[in-house]
Amino acid sequence: MPNDRCQLIARDNGAGLSRDLPLLAQALQHAGCITHTTGLAHRGRVAEWLTRWQLARRSPAFDVNVMLERIRPEFARAARRNVLIPNPEYFRPQDKAALSTMDAVWVKTQHAQRLFQTLGANTRYIGFTSTDRLDPSVPRQRAFFHGPGRSGNKGTQALLALWRKHPQWPTLTVAWRRKRVEIDTLPANVTLIREHVSDADYRRLQNAHQFHLCPSQTEGFGHYLVEAMSCRAVVVTLDAEPMNELVAAERGVLVPAQAIGVQDLSTCYGFDEAAMEAAIERCISMDDAAVERMGEAARAWYERNHANFPQRLLDALHSA
Repeated sequence: MPNDRCQLIARDNGAGLSRDLPLLAQALQHAGCITHTTGLAHRGRVAEWLTRWQLARRSPAFDVNVMLERIRPEFARAARRNVLIPNPEYFRPQDKAALSTMDAVWVKTQHAQRLFQTLGANTRYIGFTSTDRLDPSVPRQRAFFHGPGRSGNKGTQALLALWRKHPQWPTLTVAWRRKRVEIDTLPANVTLIREHVSDADYRRLQNAHQFHLCPSQTEGFGHYLVEAMSCRAVVVTLDAEPMNELVAAERGVLVPAQAIGVQDLSTCYGFDEAAMEAAIERCISMDDAAVERMGEAARAWYERNHANFPQRLLDALHSA
């Protein structure tokens, strides 16, 4: 109902969860809710016990707690209802043990919906959204960009190895801040950025490159895929769940994938080198009209998804 008081609870980790919190708050406010964000640092047992003790002495201050990624049982008494928005690849055994305490699980992907229905949760699909990164003033290059941030499961080393074999390919720019990773000598057509890049400079990089390589092994949602789509880029990703929910064949390039392992509830996928090579060659050979069509289709999907997100949240609130 309008004016629901929602507390958003997540670790403010400087990465995906820190993106999720303001996006979720804005969408809930757009839907007519009053929001309060509780961004957490790393919490030990003493902090959890103190929170339980404080809340045991109070009436619930919120209509709904919305917990992102992890279940925080110590906050349960702060609201009349408790909802989890999970990332399956970070759904720990202790979260699974506490799942029955949640009134509902709101999922970002159809893939996650199937996983949590199997666990017996009261599951509702809400999807998600990402920040609009489009800047039409930035000149476009027929070059490739890969922005894994600090992640180690975006296929970065395999892409660098592939570019070493193809010095004739267009430039690949990689923004990768992962520490303590050994990287072999790079060819002249690879630009590797390992230091922090300002948000404005990163946005220029996103818009300056026509092709974005996003071969995630798994995703909770996939901000770097969706941000690329918002930029009208041609996104190359794996033909595996949930990446192919976001990037369908008409709005991106899908690379055949095979399972290579698991991470909590998620299956992780990898790509065959020859299949990725073929996808990159396809991008290089695309004419400008085909590139434009695919980029426009990606942008249109982004706009629809972004516009509909607040209503999906409101519907979930009403059904929880």
